[in-house]
Amino acid sequence: MMGALMYGMGGLMAFADGVRRASRWQDAVRLLLLIDASAQSVPASLDAPVEAVGVVRTQVRLQKLDFWLRYPDYLAYELMNEYEAHPDDSGLLDLAEEILGSEEPDLRRFPMLRHRFGAFEELDEALAPLVEKGLISKTQILGANRVAEHVYFLLQRGREVAGDLTGEAPALEWYVIRTKQLVALVDGLGGTQLKNRQYLLKDYADTVIGQHIAPITDQARERLARLRAGSPAVLPAADEETS
Repeated sequence: MMGALMYGMGGLMAFADGVRRASRWQDAVRLLLLIDASAQSVPASLDAPVEAVGVVRTQVRLQKLDFWLRYPDYLAYELMNEYEAHPDDSGLLDLAEEILGSEEPDLRRFPMLRHRFGAFEELDEALAPLVEKGLISKTQILGANRVAEHVYFLLQRGREVAGDLTGEAPALEWYVIRTKQLVALVDGLGGTQLKNRQYLLKDYADTVIGQHIAPITDQARERLARLRAGSPAVLPAADEETS
């Protein structure tokens, strides 16, 4: 089972129209590690599978976490926001510098399209191998004749596979570390709160619907330099519109 996932990680990335894309298996492994890192205890109120050991509630939350994982420069920018709010926590700025001082913003970026409610990519294809192999289970909660909430259960086998992946592919350790750092950064925030925070950045909010969200690596590095010099500055804020 795990061997099939690892085999898929070797798949080629597509560069259609100059856009760097992960293979289906790379997406599946990244999402498994993200779900493993962000899963919370399963409340008794949910009709969960017996094998469930954790849950991620709402597609919005999973999409927004995935965006920051796929855009390290935006994650660094958010770390700088947190640093300005909590200047005693120098570790936030150190992590932003670690990200921006490396090739990570280019090597780890997998662009996402801007949709009506921000960064979005259909998850079903990437999650399908995880469901088929009994690593996760997903369901929908209905309300008012529509889907009110998507729910993603991490199953016991999924937790085991996520824990074993780095043993077979040490390069995946980066994803394990970053997913845990990302989840710690946004601890307690729901999907809508994450969406609103991402919309505060004008470059993100002003992206034309249907277009890929552009990187902000140069701007983020300039901001980091100003913060290190003791002169806080932020990128232009977005308008209040968030749809």
